[in-house]
Amino acid sequence: MKLVKVFLLLFFISSLGIAQQKLLEEAFIRASNEGFSGVVLVADQGKILFEKASGMRSYESNTPLQKDDIFEMASVSKQFTAMMIMLCKEKGLLDFDDPVSNYLKIPYKGISIRHLLTHTSGLPDYQAIMDEHWDKSKIAGNPEILEYLRIYAPPILFKPGERYEYSNTGYVLLGSIVEKVSGKDFVVLSKEWIFEPLGMKNTAIRSLDEKSKVRNFAAGHLKDENGNYVNANRFRASDYTLWLGNRKGPGRVSSTAQDLLKWDQALYTNKLISSKTLEEAFSPYRLKDGTRSYYGFGWDIEPKSPFGKMVKHNGDNPGYQTIIVRFIEENKTIIILNNNAHPAMMRLVEAATLSFGRK
Repeated sequence: MKLVKVFLLLFFISSLGIAQQKLLEEAFIRASNEGFSGVVLVADQGKILFEKASGMRSYESNTPLQKDDIFEMASVSKQFTAMMIMLCKEKGLLDFDDPVSNYLKIPYKGISIRHLLTHTSGLPDYQAIMDEHWDKSKIAGNPEILEYLRIYAPPILFKPGERYEYSNTGYVLLGSIVEKVSGKDFVVLSKEWIFEPLGMKNTAIRSLDEKSKVRNFAAGHLKDENGNYVNANRFRASDYTLWLGNRKGPGRVSSTAQDLLKWDQALYTNKLISSKTLEEAFSPYRLKDGTRSYYGFGWDIEPKSPFGKMVKHNGDNPGYQTIIVRFIEENKTIIILNNNAHPAMMRLVEAATLSFGRK
């Protein structure tokens, strides 16, 4: 009798899991029918539960998307920049509370590396400055961005540590600090310190020319005036990816869903840094007024999700939307890479979360 009860219980649990996964399957089919183009990967304890691709690698050549295609990560890249800073810290090259002015010449005082990591620096938007003043027939990188910050010195938005305001400028400075303290190129060092040790063979910080030579690079797409998807590079909104094509820190990592899962799982180990240092990345920042800002080092933080503490980050480039969600107390992961700016992405995140069931 006990054996029968155990069998029935196992059958119930199995059926429940199938039903929950069906929710995600149905949500994915619905999104695909609505035109979603991208890859969805869901894992539990590092084991892939769901991995599917839908849509087109290139609409113009009518090339179907594959699960191992490479996408632009956009601001999901920031977690790798933050990791580079943490690696520098563990190598004794810097401390998080060091003044940025110790390493870079900038026209702003009282900003620490921690302020840059947590988006609490108050720095103005570098892209607005470059858009107004830069000669767009040339390609700018971090040295040029820093030079224009010094030349035009737009006012700081608020005193460092007073509040949170998302800052791409801060992550440009972080990339430059890594180069300053290491004496090496940020692109080369990211490969040497992160991508190669973790076996992320399809991940790199690629130039536009390098991307064009990657066979399975999923182009970003937007709709033209006729409602047809075309390469996002045709639109004015994408121009900055050309004339700011050498920037390092706030974006430009390109990767696959499988490589992001390798990255995710490595963060449960000491392969890169100690758990003590990593915990700082997943901790809120206390502002000057005593309140907390729930952005750590390259991660948005949600202390109480359906599965305990959650950290996540999304990215948004012309034609691309990306997200990685990590329920770090339960080792559950959601990765969605989209290359036609489709509105179904967050709906898929919700369906993927429901597919895990409840605690």
